[in-house]
Amino acid sequence: MVQSCDAPSTTRWLPEDYVERVKRVHESGGYESRGYGYDWKREEADKNLLRTHTTAVSSRMLYVLAQKPFAPKKYFSIDRVFRNEAVDRTHLAEFHQIEGLICDRGLTLGDLIGVLHDFFSRLGMTKLRFKPAYNPYTEPSMEIFSYHEGFGKWVEIGNSGMFRPEMLRPMGLPDDVRVVAWGLSLERPTMILYGIDNIRDLFGHKVDLGLMKKNPICRIGLE
Repeated sequence: MVQSCDAPSTTRWLPEDYVERVKRVHESGGYESRGYGYDWKREEADKNLLRTHTTAVSSRMLYVLAQKPFAPKKYFSIDRVFRNEAVDRTHLAEFHQIEGLICDRGLTLGDLIGVLHDFFSRLGMTKLRFKPAYNPYTEPSMEIFSYHEGFGKWVEIGNSGMFRPEMLRPMGLPDDVRVVAWGLSLERPTMILYGIDNIRDLFGHKVDLGLMKKNPICRIGLE
């Protein structure tokens, strides 16, 4: 569903007719969904809170895209997110999330898998596994795993899926348009690539400044 309640910006920038469509889908369904069957409250969605993921950014960009004659698009973002999690060697309460999505006509799960293999291979990770998962705004959904030589096991590095019709159709996107999306932390793949077994050695006061100085700055080229 539209994750408007998960971003520091509120729903006040949205037209009332779109907000009403989102409310109706949450409460009673539509666009092939049965809905959640609860009372969706505008005042709850308008609250400011630290976002747990960047899907709120993706939703906003897709809505803007839907207001124009359709053209395929790719979006990519990196931003800070926050979680109510216990800190251990693979988890932090705050980290950086990378999110990518492709919006085009007739995309399939096979396209998503192909994109993920291409994306992670460019990061030096060719050993990938996928596991079916549940996300409230994608179906089908898959968790992404890569092999960590230091841990000697497969480690979850991201999540992915195809945005549900009941998320896209209320925006005004055409019926045959599909969106494949994936999200990952910046820190987990970095740990795998550099053989780091404790995330606190990568992010925070224990970071090895020598590691930072001897590695080149990453430059990302966008099409």
